[in-house]
Amino acid sequence: MNNALHLIERAESLLARLERLLPEPPPTDWGAMAFRWRSRGGRAWLAAQHAPHRLDPADLLCLERQKAEIERNTRQFLAGRGANNLLLWGSRGTGKSSLIKAVFTANQDRGLRLIEVDKDDLTDLPDILDLVRPRPERFILFCDDLSFEANEPGYKALKAALEGSISATPDNLLIYATSNRRHLMPEFQAENREAHLVDGELHQGESVEEKISLSDRFGLWISFHPFTQAQYLTLVRHWCGRLGSVPDDWAPVEAAALQWALRRGSRSGRTAWQFARDWVGRGGQDQDAAR
Repeated sequence: MNNALHLIERAESLLARLERLLPEPPPTDWGAMAFRWRSRGGRAWLAAQHAPHRLDPADLLCLERQKAEIERNTRQFLAGRGANNLLLWGSRGTGKSSLIKAVFTANQDRGLRLIEVDKDDLTDLPDILDLVRPRPERFILFCDDLSFEANEPGYKALKAALEGSISATPDNLLIYATSNRRHLMPEFQAENREAHLVDGELHQGESVEEKISLSDRFGLWISFHPFTQAQYLTLVRHWCGRLGSVPDDWAPVEAAALQWALRRGSRSGRTAWQFARDWVGRGGQDQDAAR
């Protein structure tokens, strides 16, 4: 046992020496509008993204309620007034991450910056917060498609960053996260058995309370639901037109679009966009689009 501990200590010492020999991460290019947090070889840094994905808010149809909420919250944030961290949750492909990118595109000239952080790098949140704290810009920290399994380290780090750490979150940063799960973690039937009645009131068990505790730290929840058939076809028409194809007769296009959605099991904005790209790329040939 002693020999094993000695070998571990020597290995850790060797790794520490090797890390000191690695090149320093590049300095942050604060002139960029968007960033990604990168980590490699024990080093981590904000990598400037000089060609971020730009989306026009006008292209996000059938999301008026959600768009109004996120735009209002972001305007308050940019004005230095009270604003909340956001959790956008709901069905896949319904525009959650696209809406965040669109709001960033519309407000970057007003000093808004975007930092994308992968779930596996959330343990570095304290370092990211320390980097942006003295900056004059205002930052949205963007976590896409967020979900956790039990005991993942990023779960605790995000909870502390939202509320709970002795270090306050910088006034110039908000966290906007998207997830297919309302509470960001899997929910099991057995956990419902932990619920109990106290003086006629239903109290959730500890497992459920723990899962709710993370999503509850987001001040705003914005829900996204599957599109109706009419909404889906509205999006199909919009994207076909944006890509340069406006047929005289929409009936065969819509029929092909519905078959496309049926095969994918989803009527969503993403599905409409993918269909339109395929349709226009084929030259608008309805007999081929469904293949």
